[in-house]
Amino acid sequence: MISAYTGSQIRQAEKPYLSAGAGAVLMQRAAYGLANAVVRELKTRGIRPYGASVVVLAGKGNNGGDGLFAAAMLAGRGMRATAVLTAGEGHAGGLAALERAGGRLHCLSEYNVAELAATAARADVVIDAVLGTGAQGGLRGPAAQLVERLQGNRAAVAGFVVACDIPSGVDADTGEANAPVLTAALTVTFGGAKAGLLADPGADHAGRVVVIPIGIEDELPEPALRRLETADLARLLPQPARRSHKYSRGVVGVIAGSQAYPGAAVLACRGALAAGAGMVRYLGPQEPTELVRHACPEVVCGPDNVADAHVQAWVVGSGIADDAHEQLQRVRDAVDTGLAVAADAGALPALPEALAPHVVLTPHSGELARLMERYGAELGRAGVDGSTLAAVRGAAARSGATVLLKGATTLVAAPSGAVFSQAEATPWMATAGSGDVLAGILGSLLAQHGDSEAAFAACGIAAEHRWAALGALAASLHGRAGSLASAGGPVTAGAIAHSVPEVMRSL
Repeated sequence: MISAYTGSQIRQAEKPYLSAGAGAVLMQRAAYGLANAVVRELKTRGIRPYGASVVVLAGKGNNGGDGLFAAAMLAGRGMRATAVLTAGEGHAGGLAALERAGGRLHCLSEYNVAELAATAARADVVIDAVLGTGAQGGLRGPAAQLVERLQGNRAAVAGFVVACDIPSGVDADTGEANAPVLTAALTVTFGGAKAGLLADPGADHAGRVVVIPIGIEDELPEPALRRLETADLARLLPQPARRSHKYSRGVVGVIAGSQAYPGAAVLACRGALAAGAGMVRYLGPQEPTELVRHACPEVVCGPDNVADAHVQAWVVGSGIADDAHEQLQRVRDAVDTGLAVAADAGALPALPEALAPHVVLTPHSGELARLMERYGAELGRAGVDGSTLAAVRGAAARSGATVLLKGATTLVAAPSGAVFSQAEATPWMATAGSGDVLAGILGSLLAQHGDSEAAFAACGIAAEHRWAALGALAASLHGRAGSLASAGGPVTAGAIAHSVPEVMRSL
């Protein structure tokens, strides 16, 4: 499992070492890890490090020091190293090391922005070491102008960008991005991943994230954010026992679709079936019911009333139009049962304001913005997209529900503030019906796994956070299935559902 921390958590963990005079040691470890990561990336791209060029954009703080020492180490390996001091000064030890290694130094000013931008654009590697985790706001003055030139004309940049600890301008705690930000292909971060690297829009600029241990790891507290990895998924996937039967393996009820959107019912049922539920029951009007019977003969259609349906969890809301009054009443009845619920799309406006953690809401950013209006927060879609981590935490805290915010990076927040982040999906999955399949997958996992706490404890996940962990598990399966089905090209929602069993078998 990947654990991510706020900048203040990292700095607090560093304090005992800094107080003991070990700050220089931590910086050398960080710089060594950064330099080696650059060399590995060069070799991966088929570029011989000896004779290659590196330009480090260095601020005056410790982040700049990390970059300068790394550039000195790279110069020692035969690379042509240049430092651009964005504040007119830099870390004294780092500057001395780079000069000893034969590196070149330039002080950035308003008069040489264009010249130094051209120098950086010609380099094989650009290291962004301007602002660190403690910086407030974004780049200003000539540094901002330099990054604007590089970012605005990426096609003219010959090499790749490596961010030192965090891309300058990205908030380490929230992932908010203060333009301009130089988008990196690789972020090399120290001690532990920063929460802002695993949440949008920060993740848009981070590229691949590599964590370099520097010796502070034992001092780190409970992470601010976690990401499930392959081994975690394998441990958390439900496994039928030898004498399991269809009822013991989880029965999920699906209240989805309407006369306007009958296909959503099929896709939600297909998602639930694909993720291993022992039985799927569908409740809905005649047209979607007939469509489900035809497309999914495994699904039991009926009864008409929620009270008569014996299930362990519910999937509600996919494809339910505002005027589908009978379906909306079923949604409200399902929530009143006290069972675990995956609530998607059309269900969100029909839910009571006060919910519980076992109700997992699955909005996209526009739906989350409308949901927050009910609680007096006028974020708008742009506000949600600009600070996804704060938005999903706020929605969970206000509603009392677990909230799964769909996106390029899917975030799942528990009302307690615990957050999971998953990012296995491909952009091709931004297609109609994809969310309906996700709701079905989630409902299936809730039905199979909602009462089991032991598997989560084995992964270090508290019982109260298991609903969020199940949301993360569903998002990961969904993203992996979509990427498998897509194979780098267009994909349909039905193909995503079809690939879920193969993903589960591979895990």
